[in-house]
Amino acid sequence: MTTIYLVRHAEAEGNLYRRIHGWYDALVTDNGFRQIEALENRFREVPVDAVYSSDLYRTQATARAVFQPKGLSLHTDPRLREVHMGDWEDHPWGEIYRTDAGELGRFNRSDPTWRAPHGDSLGDLGARVEQAVRDIAQAHPEQTVAIFSHGTAIRQFLANAAGVAPEDWRTLPHFENTAVTCLTYQDGVFTIQFQGDASHLTPELSTLGRQNWWKKGEKNADINLWYRPIQWTQEEELYLCARKEAWTSIHGENVPFQAEPFLEGAREHLSHSPWGITVAMAGDEIAGLLQVDQQRYAQDGAGYIAFCYLTPPFRGRRLGVQLIGQAVSFFRPLGRDKLRLRCAPYNAGAQHFYRTHGFQKIGEEPGSRVPLDILEKYIGYDQ
Repeated sequence: MTTIYLVRHAEAEGNLYRRIHGWYDALVTDNGFRQIEALENRFREVPVDAVYSSDLYRTQATARAVFQPKGLSLHTDPRLREVHMGDWEDHPWGEIYRTDAGELGRFNRSDPTWRAPHGDSLGDLGARVEQAVRDIAQAHPEQTVAIFSHGTAIRQFLANAAGVAPEDWRTLPHFENTAVTCLTYQDGVFTIQFQGDASHLTPELSTLGRQNWWKKGEKNADINLWYRPIQWTQEEELYLCARKEAWTSIHGENVPFQAEPFLEGAREHLSHSPWGITVAMAGDEIAGLLQVDQQRYAQDGAGYIAFCYLTPPFRGRRLGVQLIGQAVSFFRPLGRDKLRLRCAPYNAGAQHFYRTHGFQKIGEEPGSRVPLDILEKYIGYDQ
């Protein structure tokens, strides 16, 4: 008999930024690394003979909780990857809800006829992962293996292992990040011992505890933003009002707001990309603005966030991190492995937000009218 611990990866960028990450190679978040530490403690006294993971970063990083402390090698298998989301990869959930709500609804209901555009079907996924787990189990008779995979991948594998009919896939539960499922394999049969156990996580470390999408009948739905380029000729005043409101709320009335330098910067950034200023949308409402500069700090391999702003009705609702995610998705394809921005040292709320999400002070802006810290977040893969 083979004992299998099947583990979902730790919290990753897609979970936090509310973006669709199947085969997209997302990073683990700071909270995700805390989850990995808790998982390591859980497995400290558990004997494990071999460790496998999908070949994506988030599963390999999570697998460190087991293979490194036990002095084992990590074996990767691309068949353990998440569902391939095709044309939806790295798009915000809010965008797909707006542009393809019918297909997204079918995915959310685990419709067995659903297939991602130019990607996987759920049936394909379940068969792929089942064959991988079966091969691994057969290679380790009378041993214990830990396998690290992804949420939907594990869900569809367990549907096959438990003999759940396709029309009932929608009834299957969603598991927390780093949740552990234990199975045995003997004579070609999988037997589930327990599933989706995340008792090693405190409430503060929970990902699902901060989200509502997985709760049936939940009235307070999560807000998933979508984005569009600013329509400058119609929305210049919108931009200027946001800039002025942000300036006054941070620096007060005694430091005069000067519009023209901000307008010059906006026009410069828009000359490089229509996404130089992005409007964040919550449904049909404007929720915020994101301004990015491709030129500043390019020589350092960094992307610069010139303005990150939420409108007053959308503050305090944990949406700012989705704007950071949009900036990551803008700069990472350009080869940037860092994000930088400036923040007043006395802007306590913003300083706390940026520190919480991985930014650290690396310097101070010289020659500025107001004190400004330079903050940096690493977005590369060699963490």
